[in-house]
Amino acid sequence: MKLKQFTITLLTFCVATFSGIKAAKAASFSVIAEGLDNAGGLSFGADGNLYVTEAGTGGSSACVPPPSGQGDDLCYGTTGAVTRIGNGKQERILTGLPSLALPDGTGAAGPRDIQFDAAGKPYVLIGYAANPAFRDRNLGDTDLGKIITPDFNAKLWTSVADLANYELANNPDGSDVGSNPLGLLIDGDNLVVVDAGANDLLKVKTDGSNLQAIATFPQEILTNPVFPPAGSPSNEPAQVPSQSETPLEFAAQSVPSSVTKGPDGAYYVSQFTGFPFPEGGAKIYRVGADEKPTVYADGFTQLTDLEFDTAGNLYVLQYANQSAWKGNLDSSLIQIAADGTRTTILSGNGLESASALTIGSDGAIYITNRGDRPGQGQILRIENIRSVPEPNVALGALTLGTLGLAYLRKNRVTKPH
Repeated sequence: MKLKQFTITLLTFCVATFSGIKAAKAASFSVIAEGLDNAGGLSFGADGNLYVTEAGTGGSSACVPPPSGQGDDLCYGTTGAVTRIGNGKQERILTGLPSLALPDGTGAAGPRDIQFDAAGKPYVLIGYAANPAFRDRNLGDTDLGKIITPDFNAKLWTSVADLANYELANNPDGSDVGSNPLGLLIDGDNLVVVDAGANDLLKVKTDGSNLQAIATFPQEILTNPVFPPAGSPSNEPAQVPSQSETPLEFAAQSVPSSVTKGPDGAYYVSQFTGFPFPEGGAKIYRVGADEKPTVYADGFTQLTDLEFDTAGNLYVLQYANQSAWKGNLDSSLIQIAADGTRTTILSGNGLESASALTIGSDGAIYITNRGDRPGQGQILRIENIRSVPEPNVALGALTLGTLGLAYLRKNRVTKPH
């Protein structure tokens, strides 16, 4: 039973009781865009506009089997897009991008993140969410599982690197073969990517050369894991063990979801966790110069994104505060201060199945809301985030203050996905 791979599809995208976290007064937010199809990463361009990726709704063309080999096929279409938001308007400025989804348009893989380099050149990360062996064989020549560079004026794009093929050829973590690139960071002339399906952190030059894995993330051994009740509805029937098969220990996949660069120059990687999505089981990993992941902070549930501000505060986004299979998709935005203090900025109250965040030059946080469904995605602008201090030292977190390093502004840009 390959319970791992269900997460790959889910991410193409209770309130957990965190030790050391206090809830803050709810921040206010406004909706600045809506009607998006499986919206993903977002980033500000040099023109000051906000750009967001839409994974689309798949299509009626050829299909590939789901990662577990059971459930509905994922079918291909060209419904992926990039939307620009600015001056009170939203506009799809690039359409026809590859998309793969379940028949109802959910579980979509397609454009998942966007970043701009120092010269303003955009790079878009395209997800895949299946076994790379089926991609070219079943779908033909597509850009699923790749990084592309789009020309928004010409409505064209060029492929830079094939991440899914790298997983097929190398499988760095030695586990089941699967690829679902989700998070993109630009660090100088390097493109740094987390692949949720491959459980690794990759690096490639902006010209497409020297693609390599720089870290892999270990399985999590769960003790007395909590599973959905037997017979629960699911697109992936293999994920739910029968009552007689429920194990006392279970090896769950790590499932990294995003990456950002910290004040100390290290990469920080958020973890979604694999099925059964244990509450309080998600971590933030730090990957330093030795390329060995260490736990920076823990006690979260299903993280989808993270970003540092210029003061060294780390903002992290929870997709759902409870295990996703419970059906309550209320999300949370949590701040980890430089001294380790954790504050919940917003939880629920309209924030649900949140998939990405970025910090604008105005100091506001912008969040992709309802990022797991077609036609209902929103972009929220979160305000008043500095008005809710609640000091409380968190357990399980190394503090940036003890690192004694000045904050280095990350290239993740005015977007931090």
